[in-house]
Amino acid sequence: MRRLALPLAALLLISACGTADDPGGTSTKDGVTTVKLQLQWFYQAQFAGYIAAVEKGFYTEQGLKVELLEGGVDIVPQTVLAQGRADYAVAWVPKALASREQGAQITDVGQFFARSGSYQVSFANKGINSPGDLKGKKVGNWGFGNEFELFAGMTKAGLDPGKDVTLVQQQFDMQALLRGDIDAAQAMSYNEYAQLLEATNPATGKLYTPADFTVIDWNKVGTAMLQDAVWASTERLKDKSYQDTTVKFLAGTIKGWAFCRDNAEACRDLVVAKGSKLGASHQLWQMNETSKLIWPSTKGIGLVDEADWQRTVDLSMSTKNQDGKTVLTKKPDGTAYTNEYVQKALDQAKSAGVDVQGAGFTPKQVTLNAGGA
Repeated sequence: MRRLALPLAALLLISACGTADDPGGTSTKDGVTTVKLQLQWFYQAQFAGYIAAVEKGFYTEQGLKVELLEGGVDIVPQTVLAQGRADYAVAWVPKALASREQGAQITDVGQFFARSGSYQVSFANKGINSPGDLKGKKVGNWGFGNEFELFAGMTKAGLDPGKDVTLVQQQFDMQALLRGDIDAAQAMSYNEYAQLLEATNPATGKLYTPADFTVIDWNKVGTAMLQDAVWASTERLKDKSYQDTTVKFLAGTIKGWAFCRDNAEACRDLVVAKGSKLGASHQLWQMNETSKLIWPSTKGIGLVDEADWQRTVDLSMSTKNQDGKTVLTKKPDGTAYTNEYVQKALDQAKSAGVDVQGAGFTPKQVTLNAGGA
């Protein structure tokens, strides 16, 4: 989830992993097709829908055997996909589009997160309530493409990320903010923000509360970009067998996310059992917050909304980083995304009685324990 860089030299070596007998690249035996999905971070409830689809047999129902490839700091999902080492990958849209512009032949076939989960968080006494308030402050960010919404928000507020703030490379936790080393920290609603609420306030001896912080939500600011999507090989989508596998994979994934929407505790347990290093209360929080990014889905889970896509592209072409460079230099071509396969998967899921819109979804009230235990 955390890396953007995709060396052009690596892209020149990209090849589809198909063969003359199996142009789709997947392996089928006894009617079961093996599929590899590259995740963008370590096992956690951010990926609960895929984990549930494996563990509850939703992919098996589709004739698939899905292997989940755990992500990490040095793993770039769209690169793994483009180099043929996975059949599908989960990646943020602007990062994947940047890789695409460098030559990665990948296509967004399922936009499962409809909303952004990115925050910029500060202690309430810092008085940072909007992007404009970041001027003159020490602003933490992870880099590697995770900072695009932050830069877009500052640009909208009339700030130059290279001059008007002090940018600080932030670790993948909230310790720099808690220590007072930075004034504002990057956080995901489903992960790092919870880490703050799991920490003890030395002034009270109790856990921090939301009132102790201010949150800049890029969805409200208007600079949110599309995040977790399922990407497929553009070249392999020319093959009928890979097209069929894609529909089956998306149908199983849709059922997985619907299951987790309706069974948050069960999916928390599946993620914990998968080996996540995060605690049970943290994972339930994450499951709840992740569901908020998906549901309700008015048109159906996984469909790319044209307005959201265009906003992401426009921001990627207009927002400059501290060096004056933009994420994209040109608009992506028409193969950058397609709703063809996810629509077929939605039709199949609806005919099987799966609620693909989640209009009645109501978030839970989750109590976090110290350290997320």
